[in-house]
Amino acid sequence: MGTNTHLKFIKVKKSFPLGSNRLIKVINIDAFEVEKGVQMVVHGASGVGKTTFLNLISGIIRPDSGELIIDGINFSTLPEAEKDSFRAKNIGYIFQDFNLLSAFSALENVLLALYFSGHKKDGGKHALEILKRVGLENRLENFANQLSFGEQQRVAIARALVNSPNLVLADEPTASLDYKNGAKVLSLLKEICLEKKATLIVVSHEKWVRDEFEKAIDFRSINCPESTEAI
Repeated sequence: MGTNTHLKFIKVKKSFPLGSNRLIKVINIDAFEVEKGVQMVVHGASGVGKTTFLNLISGIIRPDSGELIIDGINFSTLPEAEKDSFRAKNIGYIFQDFNLLSAFSALENVLLALYFSGHKKDGGKHALEILKRVGLENRLENFANQLSFGEQQRVAIARALVNSPNLVLADEPTASLDYKNGAKVLSLLKEICLEKKATLIVVSHEKWVRDEFEKAIDFRSINCPESTEAI
């Protein structure tokens, strides 16, 4: 793997149960590489496996076979505790449904990300800085369910970026927003990742999002799932 390679898939496959005795093959990526610092969009219709693709990269799920290498480490085979620690320190994930804790304030949601990554020193100051950067300095104490969709998305961005990860994943980051607010969120995300020299991988089914990136990959060009099979 080249010294500038950040992420690499080698013969990665992932299937899920379909009924009692069949599997549906969702991911079958023979070879795929992403260089450090790249900003790219992986596009395709809903339901083709883009979220599963991100969940594999983040380590939320493991591949059935193959290797997923991040920064030279075979991430897919790390023990669970090591994998969780690596993810907390190195990967920021912006979920499509935000995954904010409704009983916690905007600030507390971001502070939790710092806590789990082990970055506790000056954590409060850093969390405040990133929330201010995304324009939420006046909404720090509001609970997540008191925020608009656009504000919740910005909290999710702040939470993903507060640890200064070197790899940022975003699952349909504009799907719940109108074009104007979606464009603002996407621009902010790209700007901060560029400043921090973080690799950014966005998945989206929206054409206008695809047009915002110089590097755009059709998911069908890297993923060749096979038909269902009996088990």
